[in-house]
Amino acid sequence: MGGEPKQLLTYKGQSLLRRITESALALQCGPVVVVLGAYRAQIVPELTGLPVTLVDNPSWPTGQASSLKTGLAALYLTHKDIDAVLVLHTDQPMVSLGLLLHMLEVRNEEAKGIVACRYDTQLSVPALFDRDYIAELLKLEGDKGVKWVIVKHRADCSEVPFEAGGIDLDSKRDVELFQQVLMQTQ
Repeated sequence: MGGEPKQLLTYKGQSLLRRITESALALQCGPVVVVLGAYRAQIVPELTGLPVTLVDNPSWPTGQASSLKTGLAALYLTHKDIDAVLVLHTDQPMVSLGLLLHMLEVRNEEAKGIVACRYDTQLSVPALFDRDYIAELLKLEGDKGVKWVIVKHRADCSEVPFEAGGIDLDSKRDVELFQQVLMQTQ
């Protein structure tokens, strides 16, 4: 992103970070943990006033598994009685409170241990995992993300269609394409 934190990109008048964090808080299902890595000093002010736990991941350059494990450890240290965890990424601008509520409904209706979003040809985040999967999530290494656990336990996974989940802002080019699409739909 050329030195610009993607978490601070704006969509619908809010930074991606603020938007996803407020959606998670609006669920009112439990604590919200935000894992910080690069650009911490620029990002923290964006969360001012929100009742979240901020946790630093000094190993962020090693890959997404370290951020996941850092967040899970912080969550478990403060709330040992959790029955599930919802994993979200800030670089998916189309995630909404409605999608997250639907995921909770699917979990209650289908009683599977994992609820994951389907887009493109994959199942991935946002993803909801019963506490039984936390130990396995903690074993992930490097750039392995939640997809590894989802694929391994496909029989215990409910799918939620979310084609807009394929919009993932990882580069300046991704942002440019997303902005072009937004301008065409307005």
